[in-house]
Amino acid sequence: MATRRFSVLAFGLVAWAAASAAHALDYLSLAEAAPAYDAPSAKAKPLFVVLAGTPVELVVGLDGWSKVRDSRGELIWIEKKHLTDKRNVIVRVDRAQIRTAAEDQAALVFEAERDVVLEFVEAIPGGWVKVRHRDGQSGFLKMLQVWGL
Repeated sequence: MATRRFSVLAFGLVAWAAASAAHALDYLSLAEAAPAYDAPSAKAKPLFVVLAGTPVELVVGLDGWSKVRDSRGELIWIEKKHLTDKRNVIVRVDRAQIRTAAEDQAALVFEAERDVVLEFVEAIPGGWVKVRHRDGQSGFLKMLQVWGL
């Protein structure tokens, strides 16, 4: 009996971990500027406008609405029609260094200030990510310098 309880508990923990891991990877971006609400209704209280390109983490979907978490950890409601699968990241440090290669000593391409949105291109082994700025410049920066992955 104790073995069965352990198996059920272990299965539950594995299922929870798998669901949490899959959920944590569900990032979207805003296709256009859109109002954020405190509830899933256009009649709800508008909180602020979220700028186009801003990355958000999907928490739950409900009919035509999505509850999302922004880079500051705030939970808000956005109409689904304003969201896109395009992946962007947002700079979370004062100045992120974007380099020519995924190496600390690589030449600097440009620096991006806090809250600058960059297009996610690909994850690079070793804790780096390739990004592209809206002006076309691209390069590599450390994953710890951005949010949205």
